[in-house]
Amino acid sequence: MDPNRLSLRQQSLFFILTALWALCATAESDVPDDSERDWTQVVRSSPYWVSQGVYTNILTIRDWVLRESGYCSESDRHILFDMRGQFLAWLSDKATREATQAQLNDTRRSLHQDERVDTWVPGGKGQTGYPFALSCDQPHVDLDRALARYLGRAPAYRLWGAWDDLAFASSAEPGSLHDALNYVYSTRAEQQRINLAPGLLPHLAGQILIESGGQQRAHSAADARGIMQLSPTALSDCQIRPKNYWHRLAQIDCALRLTNQNARNLRPAFNERFGHLTEQKRERLFNLLLIQAYHGGAGRITSLLTDPQLGKPADYFATHHGRFSAGDIAFGMVFHNLGRDRLGLASLYYVADVELAMEALCKTPEITETDFCAWK
Repeated sequence: MDPNRLSLRQQSLFFILTALWALCATAESDVPDDSERDWTQVVRSSPYWVSQGVYTNILTIRDWVLRESGYCSESDRHILFDMRGQFLAWLSDKATREATQAQLNDTRRSLHQDERVDTWVPGGKGQTGYPFALSCDQPHVDLDRALARYLGRAPAYRLWGAWDDLAFASSAEPGSLHDALNYVYSTRAEQQRINLAPGLLPHLAGQILIESGGQQRAHSAADARGIMQLSPTALSDCQIRPKNYWHRLAQIDCALRLTNQNARNLRPAFNERFGHLTEQKRERLFNLLLIQAYHGGAGRITSLLTDPQLGKPADYFATHHGRFSAGDIAFGMVFHNLGRDRLGLASLYYVADVELAMEALCKTPEITETDFCAWK
């Protein structure tokens, strides 16, 4: 059609229709198919209600890794899971990383074709895929050995000594790390140098187990040191000199101090957002966020409570808290912000591992009947 031969009104209508056609065509061509979507788009488009049950689901798959059980009974495997942390499939690794990634992507595509997930995103070098994949072959704590160290089941695992104004056990009667944790906590609480609820102690014990396996000389590639894997900066903030970096009493004392500081910084924003929850649920949620703060920094967790964008999931969970467990809320706040502010699945894995270690500790004959595990 030649627009020059049309009337002015017809020309106007012609150009409007042409523009609308072009707009529609452009819009359609710009919509990526499922395989072209970025994994963060999957997260952003997921409704908050999908976090129902995510806490239990993530703990299940992490338990397989830690205990080399279930679908991770063989280390040369990957497992795939969805936004709710629900297990979807497992596969045996190929001879090369590239071949394994190709197989993962084929499995992702098949899961989508079978309508087990709404969409899929191919993974690759430096690119997270969806459904999410977790390798069974990764560094992790040997929980049985870690528990033996923590509980002082062998003479070599026991300790005694002095730090600052603390004096624990003796060379004739050394104690366990468990006893040391309780001693340092009770002393600092009596001195009013910390204000942490006793219910947080099992989480701190779980952190010792996961951070270092209870090994005094644990040293990470990131230069974190000791049983609490503290950075040189954190150790310096606690006025600990380099010669005492590995001192177990000093490490516990510093970790309690930092956790107390994190709690003091988080509490106002937390109460503003979740102060209306029942006391048990509120304190359970607060403790889980403190674990995340130890791993990723209190500033990042504060942003999840207060930032206009990052705080949207927290706002939803605070309004609809009756539908979610404390664990679901803690995990959901991170899950729906994955890819923002350096938040990743590692934060969820860390908290899950600490929780699993805590549960394992409270099943041991030395601990199970004590008040230490009253949280159960």
